[in-house]
Amino acid sequence: MRNEPPYPIASVDHALHLAVVLQQEGPLRVSDAAERLGVSPSTAHRLLAMLVYRGFAEQRPDRRYEAGDVLRPSPATRAPVALLRQAALPHLQKLVEQVQESVNLLVLAGTDTRFIATAECTQVLRVGSRAGRTLPAHLTSGGKALLAALPADELTALYAEHPEVDLPRLRRELTQVRSRGFAINDQRTEAGLTALAVPIRDPRESAVAAIAIAMPTARFRRDRIAEWVSELSRTAAAITGAIS
Repeated sequence: MRNEPPYPIASVDHALHLAVVLQQEGPLRVSDAAERLGVSPSTAHRLLAMLVYRGFAEQRPDRRYEAGDVLRPSPATRAPVALLRQAALPHLQKLVEQVQESVNLLVLAGTDTRFIATAECTQVLRVGSRAGRTLPAHLTSGGKALLAALPADELTALYAEHPEVDLPRLRRELTQVRSRGFAINDQRTEAGLTALAVPIRDPRESAVAAIAIAMPTARFRRDRIAEWVSELSRTAAAITGAIS
């Protein structure tokens, strides 16, 4: 688990976050950067200008910014996340309207899960955006939904250098996930937060992402799990269709 340093530097954090977004999701406008970081457009512009200066970003003729030579990935690694996010967002919002809870889109990043999009509900007490954050995959609902899809040898190799993770316990949890068809995180990453997730599969049936409903634990009801999982599965299938 990554802990925030005792003396965080907001400007550095924003610049690094922006670099990750450019690398993993592709080109964006100043207004997009401002929205993702929660800063003013002028601040986003200054951050992008510094990334350009150091070779981490480039400005295109259409005024959008993309990853520069320092961190530019191959098209094969950049396009899928950007296209997945774009294809999924309308379906995330529709799911929010159905269940009246916030919804997250996640991908596996090593032993972490990265939140690549959030659609927030409008309830006063709600789970806020997690977009851009990473959390240990073995604790999050989306992470467990994706880990459950890995072959046993890949799971073992993934956690070979992570003795802090109880691998036998994780294997038992993932067996339950496969049996039930969904994963749950009941306050393991944050007190008062419960989430349910299912995998999103590509046309070849590979699990490429996960979609999760996240809610205050006070609103979690076990008698609604079947309903929520049904809505999650329907949305996951719609996203699969959109990326096919």
